[in-house]
Amino acid sequence: MSPMRLIIIGGGTAGWMAAACLRHFLPASWSVRLVESDAIATVGVGEATIPQIRLFNDALGIDEDEFLAATQGTIKLGIEFNGWTRPGHRYMHAFGAIGRGLGLLEFHHYWLRAWATGVAEPLDHYSLNERAAYARRMQRGAPRTSPHLLEMPYAYHFDAALYAAFLRRRAETAGVERIEGKVVDVRLNGETGDVTGVALDDGRSVEGDFFIDCSGFRGLLIEGALETGYEDWSHWLLNNRAVAVPCAHGATPQLPWTGATTRDAGWQWRIPLQHRIGNGYVYCSDHVTDDEAVATLLANLDGPAQAEPNRLRFVSGKRRRMWNRNVVALGLASGFMEPLESTSIHLVQAGISRLLKMLPSGATDPAVAAEFNRQSDFEWERIRDFIILHFKATERRDTAYWRDRAEMPVPDTLAAKIELFLAQGLIFREHEELFTESGWLQVLVGQGIAPRAWHPLADGIGADDLARYMAGVAAMVEAEVAQMASYDDFLAATSRAAVAA
Repeated sequence: MSPMRLIIIGGGTAGWMAAACLRHFLPASWSVRLVESDAIATVGVGEATIPQIRLFNDALGIDEDEFLAATQGTIKLGIEFNGWTRPGHRYMHAFGAIGRGLGLLEFHHYWLRAWATGVAEPLDHYSLNERAAYARRMQRGAPRTSPHLLEMPYAYHFDAALYAAFLRRRAETAGVERIEGKVVDVRLNGETGDVTGVALDDGRSVEGDFFIDCSGFRGLLIEGALETGYEDWSHWLLNNRAVAVPCAHGATPQLPWTGATTRDAGWQWRIPLQHRIGNGYVYCSDHVTDDEAVATLLANLDGPAQAEPNRLRFVSGKRRRMWNRNVVALGLASGFMEPLESTSIHLVQAGISRLLKMLPSGATDPAVAAEFNRQSDFEWERIRDFIILHFKATERRDTAYWRDRAEMPVPDTLAAKIELFLAQGLIFREHEELFTESGWLQVLVGQGIAPRAWHPLADGIGADDLARYMAGVAAMVEAEVAQMASYDDFLAATSRAAVAA
């Protein structure tokens, strides 16, 4: 098997994640080079993550405390949704399990019966992550008080630019060659149509066998050269603009969750880091002007803005093929997913993982590329459906934007998911789709979708036993949360550990 020459076009979070991971796992005889230009600003693919990012960091042998210190990172236990069901209402999509199943049946069926008969607390009382988040407590490792609880999953908030720089240092130390330069032309093989190399603005050429396009929205290779095409989802995911700005911390203490608050024509994110808070307003330009969006964002900050607002335009959707000929697209080059559930960095990670499993040892076999694209399409479409649910399942009718969202038709796959839950509280996770049953449950219930029935097995215990069972699960969660360290102490301890190291 001959060594391959891998070329990554573009840096930023996506490019340096790919570079660090490929260099870590590939044979030393394979070369990994990354082409980027300091003259081209990177968008960054988000500052909030989901727990799978820990698997990526662990695979690269990254020390968590060192990583948190280097990226000004904090802990994320879930996402709080403010005003999505109706103004003034809030719920959390917390990571991890909800309750504890009994026999053959998932916990939520017993909860549905108990809630209907008045012997259950709201759903959040049975979520370890949510109770810990609102108590501002945190711990790592196995549960301390009960063998029936699972380890508390968590993710991070971090500065995406600092994370890219952190990975760049590791990648270059491991042997990745960075080439400074702006790509001005992409060269194709006249017979096969494969990319053979790129020309830089200083006259140099960079040639390779396989290319990874991390060039952002431009998609220099996947679209500019190969004209792959784009699948537009803006009829479901209407937002097409965002304005972002960092601000100083205000009086609010550090909170271990991402905030997502509805606005008249979209929603606003709040991502607390150690040194600042990241904020942004994601909106539809058909319903609010850019200047109005900026004014709304600046009027809803915790502290003084620390930079000029950064304005972005996008179309939610994906490339028709993410692997085309000898090019794989990652990050914004592969598409743009409405950022509501913090999936941008995960989609980069998933693309890298999928590529490692199918990486060619020579010319690309069409069957391999087709399977890569099939798996990618499934993952993107199921994430799309989960995000659409937040906009569709709303009681809000106070603005034209929200009336349009509530009345829009949805993909058949999402409609079927909603109907199953309405019919009997049934939730099924297909083919390891990203969001688990507990994730779907929290959003479905949080946004007011109430099943007409529950599974009949939930009627198999008496009313008194059901009440004791529900109370016992809630007490088990509360006992575990009560012995956790405060979130402030947790952050201080990780900072001290990073300094000591």
